[in-house]
Amino acid sequence: MMLSPLHLLFYVFAAMAVCSAIAVITARSPVRSVLSLIVTFFAIAGTWMMLRAEFLSLILILVYVGAVMTLFLFVVMMLNIDRESRISGFVKHVYIGLFVVLVVTGLIINMIGTPHLSVMQMPEPPVEPADYSNIQALGMLLFTDYVYPFEIAGVILLAAIIAAITLAHRKPKNRKAQRPSAQIAVRPEDRVRLVKMPSGGGN
Repeated sequence: MMLSPLHLLFYVFAAMAVCSAIAVITARSPVRSVLSLIVTFFAIAGTWMMLRAEFLSLILILVYVGAVMTLFLFVVMMLNIDRESRISGFVKHVYIGLFVVLVVTGLIINMIGTPHLSVMQMPEPPVEPADYSNIQALGMLLFTDYVYPFEIAGVILLAAIIAAITLAHRKPKNRKAQRPSAQIAVRPEDRVRLVKMPSGGGN
């Protein structure tokens, strides 16, 4: 049985996402890691577009690629990352990473071998009516069935924002700063002390 063009396009995006994700953790340059992550986001957005999740696909490109990853790229370029410490940390946890890779690979192989998840049995998305709105369906699902997880996620994000602002505005210790009120209220006798000394005779 021949694969449909939709299946082929899906596997192209999937291969692109997997290869770029591997490049994220294996690239020696942090800038290349960030650029590889951007390619991963584009590939995932393509798969979401194929599943007719246009809103999520565009949000992934506009928010993550257009804003978040640009910020990450500027931060990585401005930081002076010690390459030796990064490599030593990677080598330290390489066995855990290999174990996770083996487990995930086994799960993927097991899923591919399942009859209802095989390559030939994967159905195409159903054709929606002309008046179907992906944004409306997503909003109805979020604010009905998943309203409590949605609100909890909002509270967690608010707590993270407050924590970041608190850490950013923490007063530094042992910092000398001017106090204009104390400077205005100063008195001359508190600042200058006149000492009368007897004049010595010339020798």
